[in-house]
Amino acid sequence: MASTRIIALFNLRPGVKVSDYEAWARSVDLPTVNGLPSIRKFEVFKSTALLGSDEKPPYRYIEILDIRDMGQFGEDVATPVMQAVAKDFGGMAEVTFIVTKKIGWKRNKA
Repeated sequence: MASTRIIALFNLRPGVKVSDYEAWARSVDLPTVNGLPSIRKFEVFKSTALLGSDEKPPYRYIEILDIRDMGQFGEDVATPVMQAVAKDFGGMAEVTFIVTKKIGWKRNKA
């Protein structure tokens, strides 16, 4: 079965407090999205550094959504509950969503 992963890269909009966003993510976003039938797993990460660099990461947050069924996902995000979550999120974050598909390789067993 092909696996679809959506990666969201984002920064908070000007004026949005980190504490407000993170409290919302823990209390609303994570439990709501993880409760959707189409979601295998949903996690939110806060970037801390660029490996080997003193530069600031270009994105402060990363979301990883492992999708069980993209057709069902389309239905799930169309619900009034998810439309409200998406509206709240869009008001807090400037986001880029990247849809991915896993490519595989087989490990040689010695």
